[in-house]
This record gives sequence, C-alpha cells and structure tokens, in this order.
Amino acid sequence: MLDAMRFRPVVEPDHGRVLSVLSSWWAGALGDEPPEVRARRQLERSLLLPRLFFQHFGPLSEIAEQEGEIAAFLVGFRSESHPEDAYIHFVGVRPELRGRGVGRALYERFFARAAALGCTAVRSITSPMNTGSYAFHHRLGFGAEPGDFEVDGRPVKRDYDGPGLDRVAFVRPLGPIAATGGGE
Repeated sequence: MLDAMRFRPVVEPDHGRVLSVLSSWWAGALGDEPPEVRARRQLERSLLLPRLFFQHFGPLSEIAEQEGEIAAFLVGFRSESHPEDAYIHFVGVRPELRGRGVGRALYERFFARAAALGCTAVRSITSPMNTGSYAFHHRLGFGAEPGDFEVDGRPVKRDYDGPGLDRVAFVRPLGPIAATGGGE
C-alpha cells in the first residue's frame, strides 16, 4: 500500500487542503462530545496549523498522497533554539489508513531528514487522553519525559500548553531502534 503513496514536502497551497480534512479525520477521536465541544476542538486544531507552517517549514514537513488525495501529513521542523532537536508538531492519517504503516513511514522519513541535518533527537507531545497516540509514539521508540502527575500511568506535564492544556512530552534519540511491533 505504501508503494501507491506519493510523499512530498508541504507547500503553501496544502494549508487549506489539510484544514479541510481535520473535522472528518478527528470526528469522535475523543469520544462522543456535544456539538459545541466538537466545534471548539475543530477550531483549536485549525489554530494549531497556521499557514506559516506551510510557508516556512517545508523541508521537514511532508504530505502523503494517494490518487491525488491527502492520505496523511506530518508538520515538523528543526528547532532554532536547540538545533540538535527536531520537533514533530502535528500529524494526521486518514482514518481508514491508520494501522497500515503510513504514519510510521512519515515519522521514519522525518527521522532520516532530521538526522541528515545533524539533529540527534526528535520531540513531540500529545494529549494525556490520546492513548492511541501515546502507544504509537512508544512503538516508534519515543520515551515520555517526566511529568507533574500521571494519567493511567502516563507522565503528564500540567498546563504545558496553557491553563488546562496538559500534555505528555516525548523525546526519541535518532538512530536505529528495535522493532516493537504494530504500526501506524
């Protein structure tokens, strides 16, 4: 299936295309929510992906296309403050393609490009309630950084992204890791 994918750097016109899939790709991701909560979460997700990511972060950010449609995307960059680190900011995989290696392929391609730039680690975050994301990052060799408290045994940093926006922070050294089974 990955053979049918076309991977390419993001470009500015991808911004609208990616925003257009956020609602459908994340519908019900955190369970049944009232419409006003779903609308707020949609707005929050779109605010996490301003156009500047598509204008200025193309070298490490990537789109996977299948038959001309977006199949997946990864938005990431090399840290200006810590050039030894790369950061994966936002990733999405079309729901029917999850568990088929598309997300893993995007991450592994990102790891290779970041390493080629001299990065020695990749960082990322997720919501403490996103157990699928937590497991996926663990399978790819990410370790959770210590937190202020735990949710179901996962270390969480309180108010990481602002009041009430707790996060699990991950770090993964670059280099080969042992296969841990499963895949995105």
